[in-house]
Amino acid sequence: MTNRLADAISPYLRSHAENPVDWQPWSAAAFDEARARDVPVLVSIGYSTCHWCHVMARESFSDPVIAAYLNENFVSIKVDREEHPDVDASYLAAAGAFTQNLGWPLNVFVTPAGRPFYAGTYSPPAPMPGHPAFREVLAAVTDAWTTRRDAVEDSAAGLADALAQAAPDPGGGELPGQDRLAESVDLLATAEDPVYGGFGGAPKFPASPTLALLLDRADGRDLALRTLKRLGATPLRDSVEGGFFRYAVNRDWSEPHYERMLYDNAQLLELYTRAWMFTGEAWARLVSEGLVRFLGEVLQLPDGGFASAQDSESTVDGVRVEGGYYALDEDSRHEQVPPALDTKMLTGWNGLAIGALALAGAAWDDDTALTLARRAADRLLELHRREDGALVRASIDGRLSSAVATLEDYGMFAAGLLDLATATGEVRYAVAARELVDRTLPDLTSVVFVAPEGADPVLTGHGLDLATDPSEGAYPSGLSAIAAAAWRLYVLTGAARYRQAATAAMVRLVGSGSLNPLAFGAALRLVDALTSSVRQLVVVTPDSPAAGATATGATPVGATSPGGLVDAARRRSGLVAVVTEEQGRDWAAAGFDLFAHRGVRDGVPTAYQCRDFVCRLPVTETADLV
Repeated sequence: MTNRLADAISPYLRSHAENPVDWQPWSAAAFDEARARDVPVLVSIGYSTCHWCHVMARESFSDPVIAAYLNENFVSIKVDREEHPDVDASYLAAAGAFTQNLGWPLNVFVTPAGRPFYAGTYSPPAPMPGHPAFREVLAAVTDAWTTRRDAVEDSAAGLADALAQAAPDPGGGELPGQDRLAESVDLLATAEDPVYGGFGGAPKFPASPTLALLLDRADGRDLALRTLKRLGATPLRDSVEGGFFRYAVNRDWSEPHYERMLYDNAQLLELYTRAWMFTGEAWARLVSEGLVRFLGEVLQLPDGGFASAQDSESTVDGVRVEGGYYALDEDSRHEQVPPALDTKMLTGWNGLAIGALALAGAAWDDDTALTLARRAADRLLELHRREDGALVRASIDGRLSSAVATLEDYGMFAAGLLDLATATGEVRYAVAARELVDRTLPDLTSVVFVAPEGADPVLTGHGLDLATDPSEGAYPSGLSAIAAAAWRLYVLTGAARYRQAATAAMVRLVGSGSLNPLAFGAALRLVDALTSSVRQLVVVTPDSPAAGATATGATPVGATSPGGLVDAARRRSGLVAVVTEEQGRDWAAAGFDLFAHRGVRDGVPTAYQCRDFVCRLPVTETADLV
């Protein structure tokens, strides 16, 4: 029997289309039905490449007895957390009141008004230590709903109030100063695993936003580089295809959870490229080049965008197994069907990949990486922008999801476009990024963390508002992402409104309170930028490159050659842009004042070095870069 998920955009939802459970997609109609039937709602959240989601689907959601019980006593909704991150974040925050073992599948039992009153993760068909049988969970929830309704409703209302009280205070305060950021670095140093690298015990995640914060800071850079070097040599990295798995079960990074996520690999590409820029060491470039290869050969879709993830499971020699494909060498893999891709194209995550590939392409003068970035950017600009300028959250095979684009999508995509613009000199990408940020500026200065009085934050939708949980362990929160893009626009334009918006957003998110840097790495990284000097470097090359120089002016020649100047500039911190004279005029005409009145001297590439918008005299020799 096919349920109502057969035509869904999400591959995760479609994988449940043949379940005997009468699944419905996320919609107001599902909650209307629950009200009419006077039954609770099961909101089951997961994603296509999640191993334990597959297991529970096989064990419980395919069981006709369990399905019949669900169909009689519940309205069942299946949600792809990647398509609806706001729904996932809201219910994940609520689930913390019921279990400390948060993860996916996330099964949340809610009232017809959408308020949670119980939650859990994986439940087996028969009880096992730490996991009651799913049938027992369902029976207990049904009993509570039918015999203790008032207590259930009171509990759900109390949890909603508690979450509202626990939300960050959106008013007042100041940004943490450099002394507070130094304390954060000290906390991370204390949390470092001195034997195996990374932070804390098991399980272990890459913690990319936090590593990016550390790389930016002189007092944290050694810790970041040490962590990255160790991480690249662990089982978390697939040395054959170059990609990283999502996390490891054990402290020594063994027993990975084998799904490979676009957001992890994009952020790690940025980190390892920057590590190479700081050190010039072979290990950093080896891992970076492997990540470019993985993005291009495994995750890139035929139309130019990137799939959201690759599955943890596949069939090896006729047996369905988790991780078996990744245990094979390169030749043996060619004899097997690789794990499936979740070909859902997510705007925000693609933005992360575009930015990382642009950075790598610029750092090494690598046309392959830049081409991958351009193809993805052009595809999203073509397909994921509606006529009114609003973004689309997700698509698959050209079909657009009805899910609302979030601040994550606007911020990550805008930042990726800005990175691509400064890497290629093509101002059209920066103009598109500016349009996206301008669309969200009101949200940056008036973000609230709970819905208005009387509104249900789940059923009314968040639009561009921040979801309940603003933390950012695996990748930047939407608010941090869009604020960072606004900050980049300030550095390129000098327009105060972008700095003011970024500052207001970070005051609302982090204020002056004490924060866990592992949970707010991206926010603290932006705070570091907002409370530090602005460094800008523009290199202008002749429209017709001199003999021996490439089209971008970069060529591996002597330290004082024109190509050497560009190459050295690419390895500087802060904002770096390389443009031809004609491109520089286009940037200035488009309102990016950093490029105004910039030209070459003596017919060779010329560097303009600025700090806090005060610029030194132009230089043409590498030795004169500071």
